[in-house]
Amino acid sequence: MPGLASAPAWPGAIQAAAAAREWRVLVVDGDEDVHAAAQAGLQGLVLFGAAVTLLQARTEAQARAVLRQERDLAVLLLGVDAPPHTDFGLVEFLREGLALRHTRVVLRTEQPDPALEQLLRHDIADCRSKAELAPARLQATVAAALRAYEQLCNTEASRRSLERIVQSGTALLEQTNLHAFAGAVVTQLAAVLDVPEEGLVCLRDAGAAASGTGQVLAAAGRFAGLAGQALEGLPASRAVQLLRRALVQGGNVYGEQGGVALYLGRRDGQDMAVYVQAPRLRSTADRQLLDVFCTNLRTLRHNRGLLERLHRSAYFDTLVGLPNRAHFIEKVDACARRGVRNHILALLDIDDFSAANDVMGHRFGDRLLAAVARRLAEAVPPGVLLARVGPDTFGALGTTDQVVPQRLLECVRQPVLVDGVPHKVMLTCGHVLLPPVAQAGADLVKDATIALKRAKRDHRGQDLRYAEQMGAEARDRALLLSELRAAIDDARLYLVYQPQRELRTQALVGLEALLRWRTEDGRLIPPDRFIPVAEHSGLIVPLGQWVLATACATMREMLDLGCAPRHMAVNVSVAQLRDPGFFETVRGALAANGLQGHHLELEITESVAVLPTQLLESTLSALRAEGITIAIDDFGTGYSSLSYLERLPLDRIKIDRGFVRQLREAQGARIAETVTQLGRKLGLQVLAEGIEDAATWQALVDMGCHEGQGFYIAAPMERSALLDWLRCPALA
Repeated sequence: MPGLASAPAWPGAIQAAAAAREWRVLVVDGDEDVHAAAQAGLQGLVLFGAAVTLLQARTEAQARAVLRQERDLAVLLLGVDAPPHTDFGLVEFLREGLALRHTRVVLRTEQPDPALEQLLRHDIADCRSKAELAPARLQATVAAALRAYEQLCNTEASRRSLERIVQSGTALLEQTNLHAFAGAVVTQLAAVLDVPEEGLVCLRDAGAAASGTGQVLAAAGRFAGLAGQALEGLPASRAVQLLRRALVQGGNVYGEQGGVALYLGRRDGQDMAVYVQAPRLRSTADRQLLDVFCTNLRTLRHNRGLLERLHRSAYFDTLVGLPNRAHFIEKVDACARRGVRNHILALLDIDDFSAANDVMGHRFGDRLLAAVARRLAEAVPPGVLLARVGPDTFGALGTTDQVVPQRLLECVRQPVLVDGVPHKVMLTCGHVLLPPVAQAGADLVKDATIALKRAKRDHRGQDLRYAEQMGAEARDRALLLSELRAAIDDARLYLVYQPQRELRTQALVGLEALLRWRTEDGRLIPPDRFIPVAEHSGLIVPLGQWVLATACATMREMLDLGCAPRHMAVNVSVAQLRDPGFFETVRGALAANGLQGHHLELEITESVAVLPTQLLESTLSALRAEGITIAIDDFGTGYSSLSYLERLPLDRIKIDRGFVRQLREAQGARIAETVTQLGRKLGLQVLAEGIEDAATWQALVDMGCHEGQGFYIAAPMERSALLDWLRCPALA
């Protein structure tokens, strides 16, 4: 931070308190549009109570010159355009040359994203395209990076400060003489603060409490000549004033203009206090650190070496009452390097915690975390290490008999109580078995994290064990994401439309818009491959906006030609519903094409049940108030429940094609019949997907299903083929 160049390099959190707090963000890019977006989005921005200071460089040489002057750089936004991204010289200079290991690095690239190994090796936080760095999106990206940077700095500060305090305790243990002990107190306190040895230690009889008088036991620096003198006989100064206050009040005193007087407690009827000249301490964390140091000195003075409270302070998460990430990783590393057998490392993440935290507030989030921690602690036997390792992630380490992932997931099947109110919570787990040969604990945590992310993507609410091929698959997903971004830029994604008929009358009732991707060489990428990647990366929101606008434009064209069905159905993901601007996006697409609400149907999957109830109900109700109908797609394959169906404002249930296919088998109609009867009793239209022959059509008619779609009716068609089909819409 500015102003620290000539000041002592204080450790960790104390350094942050020595100057006005700010976030320093460096943008290195040859693209002026990126710099313009950065200035528009970041200049003057205040995040988490501190201003963002924007630094800019156009070339690597300029960036190196800036970096040489920086020691508190929070975020580096780096443009990398040359494939295959092998030139990470600036990042290596940042990490190795300057030892800025906490700075979060975000790559801006229009080329395929780097391989996972490169991202991990260089500790790259994120990769974004130019289109994703519009001011609003840039602010969100930088905010996430700053939060990660702050957590890393706080952890490092606690560790470094603890090391210095422990070192000071070791040195003080060697002092058996009271005067030597007092002199060592000044030395060690100055070392903890990383300031010159300039201070006083005073001893006062307990009977002199009212007057604050005492004797100088040890002195150093400009106070060196005062040793042995009476405190009341010293010339008036800020140091003397603070010492007297500490002795009278029996507590620590921090000077407004700098300096600190620590009260070291009472022994043998005498109080002790120490004064050290230091810059003003603004941070509560810094004062808490000195409180810990002071507590250590009191303990040392009384029983010579009890450091348990200090260790707990640095390795314990007080919010949830569990060990923290630093403690967990150390224990995993110690366990893994021994090459133990039959041990498991499990990571458990609270699904959709961020959304609940945003909607319900941070107080709710904190209490939810504490409630889940209690459930997990009750689910594991003694001897298991349970810790909070991330904002909403817990870690468990123990034998395979002690740590059973499925048992941990089950511990929150019953709603947890927050302020006496039950809340539904779901956990997802990724785990790894510790190998019998020695291995670095950090690598095992990374493996479990990969498994957790895979489970969050494909197996929410379940457990997934890490396998070697996951690393290769992670690289494949990264490559697919890069290709998807290029396909979007090159307009290689397009829509097809599948007709929907009323089964009894064969009347055309609707069209479903389906997204397709054809590569440059003519290959079709299945939607079940690229849609999850789009959802996981955040691309689904802008991509969904394009799908909605294109489908509405096609509906407008059919209306003008006089051959339009009643509605156009468009699929909507959980990420889109979570987007605060989704409702206005839908209204805008309708208005831009002169459509009414009844011209549009939005298809949601049962996975939307993971969204906060208030958010989901209010969003769907607002859409229906516009005349838009809501359908549940692939019913019965997700989070089905009768209360869920009754609670949400719905119009239609779609029977999944898998259940329709079972109609060809003996006893295969039971699920389809059940869904049909359920829909009718709830007053909902029922539509069957995957009708591929006349027998299936007739079976659905006989059981009372209202509508259907499938290849027997018509295959999905591109726009031009659809218009031809609509002019002669008889069944093939």
